[in-house]
Amino acid sequence: MKLINQLSKETGIPIGTIRFYEKSGLIKGQTKNEVTTNNYVYYDTETIEKLRFVQMAKAVGFTLSEIKEIVDAWYKKQISKSAKIEVLNKKLLQIEEKMKELKAVKKQIALCKLNIENDVD
Repeated sequence: MKLINQLSKETGIPIGTIRFYEKSGLIKGQTKNEVTTNNYVYYDTETIEKLRFVQMAKAVGFTLSEIKEIVDAWYKKQISKSAKIEVLNKKLLQIEEKMKELKAVKKQIALCKLNIENDVD
C-alpha cells in the first residue's frame, strides 16, 4: 500500500492528476480502519496498474470517459478478452479515420500556401 506521494513518484503522475482521477472514479484509494487520527489514503498495486493503463490509453488518443468505461469493465471482469480486443480495434479505426482527415487538411493547407506563394502582387 502506498500513499499518494509515493504513487506519484512511482508512476510519474502529478498528485493533482491522481486526485482528479480519484474524483472521476478512475481509481479508488483506501483508508486504514485501525488508524483514525489522519485522513491518509492508501493505494494498492491494482491502482498502479490502472494508472499505467490510463497513461497509455491517453497517449494513444482515448478520452477519459472512454478510459473510465474500459477500466470499469476490465477490472470488474465484465468484459471478455475478445471484447477488449474489439474496443482496441474500434479505437484503431477511429485513429485511422482521423489520420485521413488530417492528411486532407494538410493537403488543403499546402495548396493554399502554394497559391499564396504563386500569387503575383
